[in-house]
Amino acid sequence: VQLQASGGGLVQAGDSLRLSCAASGGPFRAYTMAWFRQAPGKEREFVAAIRRIGGTTFYADSVKDRFMISRDNPKNTLYLQMNSLKPEDSAVYYCAADRGDIVSTISRALSYDYWGQGTQVTVSS
Repeated sequence: VQLQASGGGLVQAGDSLRLSCAASGGPFRAYTMAWFRQAPGKEREFVAAIRRIGGTTFYADSVKDRFMISRDNPKNTLYLQMNSLKPEDSAVYYCAADRGDIVSTISRALSYDYWGQGTQVTVSS
């Protein structure tokens, strides 16, 4: 499956953004999907995930209650609604797809088989 992330940009602290990830070439509904982010000089970190079975969602503590992950299976699209953005949210955001559905490893980057190219989010103070 090919993934194309979009929607990033430059915003001010407190603003909102919605990222999208368009999937093609594979059965989107068969994948557990996630967003990760990577800031300069830092490791890639888990942001949020949504299971392929049941649609249960998971969030990193740093974004819980501010971000919401969702998916539209008929449109083959993953979303990340980001509210109350902070400067520390600045990073390149990546979407990823996992053919498996193991909850215990859902936040691990190595669990994911396919990655999008990333979209830059910059939050100014």
